[in-house]
Amino acid sequence: MAEHDLTARMAGHLDCHLVLPLLEFLQERHLYPEEEILEAKIRLLRGTNMVDYAMDIHKSRYGTDDIGPDQIETLYQCAKFQFDCGIYSFAAQYLHQYRALCTNIERSLSALWGKLAAEILMQNWDVALEELNRLKEIIDSKNFSSPLNQLQNRIWLMHWSIFIFYNHENGRNGIIDLFFQERYLNAIQTNAPHLLRYLATAVVVNKRRRNMLKELIKVIQQEQHSYKDPITEFLECLFVNYDFDGAQQKLIECEEVILNDPFLGKRIEEGNSITVPLRDEFLENARLFIFETYCRIHRSIDIGLLSQKLNMRYDEGELWIMNLVRNSKLDAKIDSVSGTLIMTTNHVNIHEQFIESLKNLNMRTSMLAKNIVEPAQAMQQATR
Repeated sequence: MAEHDLTARMAGHLDCHLVLPLLEFLQERHLYPEEEILEAKIRLLRGTNMVDYAMDIHKSRYGTDDIGPDQIETLYQCAKFQFDCGIYSFAAQYLHQYRALCTNIERSLSALWGKLAAEILMQNWDVALEELNRLKEIIDSKNFSSPLNQLQNRIWLMHWSIFIFYNHENGRNGIIDLFFQERYLNAIQTNAPHLLRYLATAVVVNKRRRNMLKELIKVIQQEQHSYKDPITEFLECLFVNYDFDGAQQKLIECEEVILNDPFLGKRIEEGNSITVPLRDEFLENARLFIFETYCRIHRSIDIGLLSQKLNMRYDEGELWIMNLVRNSKLDAKIDSVSGTLIMTTNHVNIHEQFIESLKNLNMRTSMLAKNIVEPAQAMQQATR
């Protein structure tokens, strides 16, 4: 009875999804050999994103999970379709499977970018950080068609990384570690100096990485003609020009910049109030910078004047300074009668200077070793 079957004629006028039920019917009626029906289904499914179904049909036809280049490419197209539809979880799954099967290096790299984007959009910060590090290893070790192409990939990586670093619990260390690597710092200075805003903010709020401040100021000075904003200008006013009035004004502008930046101005609801944690941390550490720098060059300080430079009322400034003196190792006394802070001369200990220099040297050595070892390991894995 197969000679009277109209399926072949009708299929040309139907959507491929509408043809599938017809093939299912023919398969049940055994009008054609099983192999022919399965082959027809495989050809039909190439024009769809029904990857799982296609893989099941392929296994039924050939009795194996091995799939050919056409099915692998369909997996990629399906992942792209899911991503374009905003179904990022399925897109991430398909891209993970695709990378495990794909032998094309360029296509695999493209899939990894897609996987990273999907994880970022799902806010899976731990997984996204793993994908970011994996992508960095490939970018640093891959032989690109031109150095400019590799430079562009590094710049893209740094831009994408900001989503992760300003949401991950260890992100502020991560952005400092990445952006201060020589190749990435060169990329910033070459074509993305605006990223200095995010690097500078991370250094200001990270008390454990104050040792990077000197290097940061150096880069800000070098790039001041190509990029500057209130955050970079605040650091320049304070640590280069010792312009406390200028720093005070820039600190006010810094608050506005942070509040209106999509990465820095993240808001958190606490009960009936809304806070911006990064703004509060930045202002606190920036005031501490002003205080420390001001105290370093003055012996007797008027608390009222210092409160003004910290953008605080007199009573707020006095309380803030009292708590700081009480909780820190600052060698100073407060004269409440005259309203002054009296600094005691503190001679620099040569041994402490030497230890601090060794700490900086150790950190730079570790970063240099990391820059050398990681690409070498990635190349070894690639050749296996």
